[in-house]
Amino acid sequence: MILVYSPHITPRLSYSTQLIFGELMGVDAMVASNIETYLSHEGPKLHYAKEPLLQSGIFVQCSPLLFEQGIRPFEPDFVRVDDLPCLFPSTHPQCAMGFDLFAAAFYLVSRYEEYLPHPKDKHGRFMPENSFAVRKGFLEIPVVNRYALKIKDLLSKVYPDWNVPGRSYQFVPTYDIDVAYAYKGRVLFRSVGAALKSVLHPSLGGIAERIKVLVGQSPDPFDTYPLQYLQHSRYHIKPLYFFLCAAPGAYDHNISTSSAAFKKLVLWAASCGEVGIHPSYHSDFKPTRLKNELKRLSKIVSKDVQYSRQHYLRLEMPHTYHNLIAMGITRDYTMGYASMPGFRASIASPFRFYDLLKEEATLLWVYPTAVMDGTLRDYLNLKPDEAIGIIQQIVSEVKQVNGTFISLWHNDSLSERGRWVGWLRVYEALLQIASINNESND
Repeated sequence: MILVYSPHITPRLSYSTQLIFGELMGVDAMVASNIETYLSHEGPKLHYAKEPLLQSGIFVQCSPLLFEQGIRPFEPDFVRVDDLPCLFPSTHPQCAMGFDLFAAAFYLVSRYEEYLPHPKDKHGRFMPENSFAVRKGFLEIPVVNRYALKIKDLLSKVYPDWNVPGRSYQFVPTYDIDVAYAYKGRVLFRSVGAALKSVLHPSLGGIAERIKVLVGQSPDPFDTYPLQYLQHSRYHIKPLYFFLCAAPGAYDHNISTSSAAFKKLVLWAASCGEVGIHPSYHSDFKPTRLKNELKRLSKIVSKDVQYSRQHYLRLEMPHTYHNLIAMGITRDYTMGYASMPGFRASIASPFRFYDLLKEEATLLWVYPTAVMDGTLRDYLNLKPDEAIGIIQQIVSEVKQVNGTFISLWHNDSLSERGRWVGWLRVYEALLQIASINNESND
């Protein structure tokens, strides 16, 4: 066990030390404000204060952030120490690592800046170009994981007999099922209407193909699930599927949740991996919608749904998480940007959501998503080879820190249709690259 001494113990400090030592290093940690307890501790220890009052253990100079309450407009000082992006640099020469790693980790993981007033994009989302990580050039680096590894190395040098179990790299492929099928599962009048549109606008899809699919003579172009199954079996990976269960709307176009095709697909996904809700576009501010959508999915799988990812990655801190917690969600996968790959919370591992309004660590676990198909193709307009290069870079960063790489793909982007021609090999490359050394299913 690691003992951390601090003159004052706050929820923020307890959360940050548990994040660094517990979640990222896999070791027990305790924060104490009694000097005698610290001095008598024979194992690894660290004191967190303004001055190095104690002669034993490692000293980290504290900044005010973890002893504050509430939110105030400010931006942390920033330096690079041995090319490591560091927030809250120290003014004391004896400070380990040269900065306050606990405050830095807390600021980044809590998404402190997203609580402050900020411009939003057309979907009401926090814009990554305004984030501290993008402006300082480290969005594609899981710096919080690096902080944990660096303090671990320092502690190991001071306490060479200390045994640290550590964490292993893991890969979790996830899929957002916005439109389960192009033609299957549509109610009759919608199928007829779509067919008529096909006649008037050939670019929307051929009526002949639609009819062949509906009568069972051809596979649905969005039915890429057998392909996914083969790839998952090949690499021994367990997928996670998020299903849109909304009534039809301007941004919600999935097939009816009451259709036999939809129910069969959900049950198949549940048999292959895990199933979660994909809350509809407007559900974030209409809790009744989210409640109804959860009921529909829970009824199909015959159990409570614990996983969630917001449609369009619409995440507003802390409102979205308050809603999810109220609905019984325990794991959310929305933490990522639609327009840029990388680490929105500067971390490549699951972490507990800390509520800055209530000043408490919640039971909601946040799973950061690093790469999405639409980001690479639609926002960045990359070619397949360029996209594979970005994926290699991101996966390499996660593997270096023994983190968890989470990808986001869609069933229709594997169709080799329209704008997705040539992108099947990007998906296949992602699975091959990310599955090497994966221990998530061992």
